[in-house]
Amino acid sequence: MGRKEDALDYHSRGRKGKLEVVPTKPLVSQIDLSNAYTPGVAEPCLEIHADEEKSWEYTARGNLVAVISNGTAVLGLGDIGPAAGKPVMEGKACLFKKFADIDVFDLEVNEKDVDKFCDIVAALEPTFGGINLEDVAAPACFEIEEKLRKRMRIPVFHDDQHGTAIISGAGLLNAAQLAKKQLADIKLVVSGAGAGAIACVEFFCQLGMRAENVVLVDSKGVIHQGRTDLNRHKAKFAIRDDGRRTLADALQGADMFMGLSVAGTVKPEMLKGMAERPIIFALANPDPEISYPEAIAARPDALVATGRSDYPNQVNNVLGFPYIFRGALDCRASAVSEAMKLAAARSLAELTREPVPDTVITAYGGKPLRMGPDYFIPKPFDPRALWWVAPAVAKAAMESGVARIKFDIDDYRERLQSKGSNAAYALMRAIGREARREPKRIVFPHAGNPRLLRAVQQIVDEGIAKPVLLGRKQEIAQMCEEMSLDMLSHGAEVIDPRVEKNQKYVERFYHLRARKGMTLFAAQAQIQKSDYYAALMVERGDADGMVTGLRLNYPDTVRPPLEIFGLEPGKKVAVGMYMMVQQNAVRFFGDTVFNIDPDADTLADITMQMADAVQGFGITPHVAMISYSNFGSVRHAEVTRVQQALDIVRRRRPDLAIDGEMQPEMALDPERRQQYYGFSRLARAANVLVFSSLGAGNAAYQTAKVMGGASAVGPIILGLNRPVAALQTEASTDDIVNMTAYVVMKAQQLAKAREALRA
Repeated sequence: MGRKEDALDYHSRGRKGKLEVVPTKPLVSQIDLSNAYTPGVAEPCLEIHADEEKSWEYTARGNLVAVISNGTAVLGLGDIGPAAGKPVMEGKACLFKKFADIDVFDLEVNEKDVDKFCDIVAALEPTFGGINLEDVAAPACFEIEEKLRKRMRIPVFHDDQHGTAIISGAGLLNAAQLAKKQLADIKLVVSGAGAGAIACVEFFCQLGMRAENVVLVDSKGVIHQGRTDLNRHKAKFAIRDDGRRTLADALQGADMFMGLSVAGTVKPEMLKGMAERPIIFALANPDPEISYPEAIAARPDALVATGRSDYPNQVNNVLGFPYIFRGALDCRASAVSEAMKLAAARSLAELTREPVPDTVITAYGGKPLRMGPDYFIPKPFDPRALWWVAPAVAKAAMESGVARIKFDIDDYRERLQSKGSNAAYALMRAIGREARREPKRIVFPHAGNPRLLRAVQQIVDEGIAKPVLLGRKQEIAQMCEEMSLDMLSHGAEVIDPRVEKNQKYVERFYHLRARKGMTLFAAQAQIQKSDYYAALMVERGDADGMVTGLRLNYPDTVRPPLEIFGLEPGKKVAVGMYMMVQQNAVRFFGDTVFNIDPDADTLADITMQMADAVQGFGITPHVAMISYSNFGSVRHAEVTRVQQALDIVRRRRPDLAIDGEMQPEMALDPERRQQYYGFSRLARAANVLVFSSLGAGNAAYQTAKVMGGASAVGPIILGLNRPVAALQTEASTDDIVNMTAYVVMKAQQLAKAREALRA
């Protein structure tokens, strides 16, 4: 099946198109129906009639955007009409939902007259929180947006104009920094003089570029004051007639080229006369004015961006509009002010300078991403853009006077980070912040692994830990060179356990295991294995913690730390806990690793260890003891064991929010639990689920991961006497970085506890 057939099948199979409407409230009973419609719906109607601002509270308006087009300039297809443009508008709606959880109605309007089109859109204001104008041809798009912004008290944003301007503006800020050029001094040549091109120039001037340094070139040549065919938008940027007529003329001595025209406009030789370290933004789609390889070949010193995803520095509007509207909707902005656009561009520029998480690196081929010629614009699938751009936009809206409501920006950023899968990122980010305050020496066995080495590079870059890699020095050095990793010259140490003959480790291991069948000769052999060597480094104080896994099956992975570290004082067992990240929540499952059929005392110990660990993450634990029974509905020895464990925990930890035994449905649905079991002491949805057996816990976390679409972070090992992370073989680079930060944090806590004891 070819590309055309693939696309047609994608849009036509099953439910036609790409969108559906889903209720956000339950509709399963007569009471639900009477509240959703008649007679209950009259109450919010009357409230809104008395105060129209209440529509933001009682309807979906506050999270609803209209994507509106008349189909006069659809992608690269031109004036194909509103019906033919509808698949594009549905696609835009999907991007709003995917990247910023914003709901969209796409509206295709069969009207080309500017005033009539504006009348139609303006009349829709009570329905929406914002208007995204899309694929409206110039110059009508300028007039339409201008008129609607004056008439409407909700944001009106023509993405074709401002989206490209904002993203390319972010790229300009970073490219200018890399090229060591001041914006006010940059001489810019622009190929194209449509809506997008003019919006970009105006935006660049707001960032600091000077209009007198800009030359526009349209299909008839350089736009100068001697021409009589210019509309008012082009005339605004007409230069004095100095004899330059062609794009090639204009590019001589220019610092920057921006293309928003057609493919092939720029020939390689035209770049030869540009200034040193030229900035080249060739943004025609699908094919740029000059391809990325041609531009780099002609000018190896150039900083190049295109609109294509298969080359570095893609100018992609998805980095802007979802997050601009997210920030605007959340502060109920009446418009998208210039300050909000500038804030969006500057926040994207700043984001590019931050360390890039491995989820982004992996999505783009695994090559490390750092601010430089190949990376001066964030990647479109960087999840951090949500909590970088939206708060910046909301803050600018408040400061520029267009926000209806105000709130604390730091709290808002934290709320955005906690949405869906971002919750785990925010949690691990906080742990990483703690780790960076006092990095510890962490040892990594079996270090000849590409995923591990990428993770260690990130750990070094972010200052999370002081890594010690165990493995063959030459092999690791060669892998680092092949992968363009420089960790070995920035503090990462390599030790080969086969070469390092450490007699004190042998003697210590023999002492620990002599009564368990270990001979001195066997101890010498075991110490040459990097996982045992790593554990003894930590036990002897030569390292502060270890991160192991990736290579062996899990029993063999956890055996060395179990044998050498032993249990933390006061703990009965080691515990394996997973952090399960779902769309709107983070929950903790245990035990998923160690304890097959725990008795009541052991189950109580598991419960308290998990609660303490969750508390250590800065999260208040709400614990449910999981069973197939609800509060004694089934009489069985296993149920009795869970009840006994609950009694033990309550006696020892009366402060803990805990209840059980209960089924997962009751644990996770507080309204249903209150309806049927109003006596339950657990007031909120459980975020810590303690399972009665290893089989139940392991099956639950894997089912949630595979069928429920949850992400699993872990396993987090609790109860051992030294800080350790024992990862599964499929652990990602992000998992390694996150678990290393966790081990560093545990090492910090252990060091503080020892200092307190000595004091």
